[in-house]
Amino acid sequence: MDRLEEKLSKFAAVEKDVPLSSMTTLRIGGIAKYVVYPETDVALDSILRLLKKNNVPWKFLGKGSDILASDDPYDGVIIRLDREYNHSYFQDCMVTAQAGCSLVVLAYDAMKHGLSGLEFACGIPGTVGGAIYMNAGAYRSSMADVITEVFIYAHGKFEWIPASHCKFGYRSSIFQEHPGWVILGCRMNLKPKDREEISDLMDDRRARRIASQPLEYPSCGSVFRNPPGVNAWELIDGIGYRGKSLGGAYVSDKHCNFIVNRDHASAKDFLALVEEIQQKVKEKYDISLQMEMEKFNWQKK
Repeated sequence: MDRLEEKLSKFAAVEKDVPLSSMTTLRIGGIAKYVVYPETDVALDSILRLLKKNNVPWKFLGKGSDILASDDPYDGVIIRLDREYNHSYFQDCMVTAQAGCSLVVLAYDAMKHGLSGLEFACGIPGTVGGAIYMNAGAYRSSMADVITEVFIYAHGKFEWIPASHCKFGYRSSIFQEHPGWVILGCRMNLKPKDREEISDLMDDRRARRIASQPLEYPSCGSVFRNPPGVNAWELIDGIGYRGKSLGGAYVSDKHCNFIVNRDHASAKDFLALVEEIQQKVKEKYDISLQMEMEKFNWQKK
């Protein structure tokens, strides 16, 4: 056991040399030197202070559903909250959820309580924390529609901030501007509704996802944000890239805003295919496609 691992293990369970490909839904990524699973706010605070003192890089990772990790080793610490910070509490129409909660599980729990507002989230394979960070959404609804407050750790302090301060926008939030802020939970306000009606809507959307999305392959969901007034998939289709492949990365012929890992794709091939699409769309339509997913552990050029 090395010195840093020994120090980290005083505050949390520690795993060493873990592939990022095992922690991302795209199943791509190099080896992370350490992964830690804190159980309490006190332990989390201690870990972050320790890492800062020793100038060790760190990254919070939920289900890794919107991450394109490079193939390079990550000589830092991955902090995961989904093992311990995964509790939710229902009181009347208010739901308090920790950042490590599965968004899908929370959506179904809300349905069981006869609460509407999270139906859009029943197919988003991420955590509450990741969904807040990205203002995840579907079916013209998003986290911003239900969140009232977010619980964060910033500048060595824990605090609740109102949703009005979170700068929620299309797949964006204030947390993308402040990578040092840690999302630990939130409060959401939902609405009473007949449980069977909610369940029927979720079942219908599940059937639509199965019919329209390539769920049989690892992916990070939609690769590109929709530009104003047009769907990204229409632009990709328009340049003839439906079914295009590069290495093991493949533009789905079922939904061409999904680039899937069809055969042990490398991060390098995946990104090259993304950039090729961006270039072709820019040339043909003069539109700049923006990636919805987050690049992680790529060397700056």
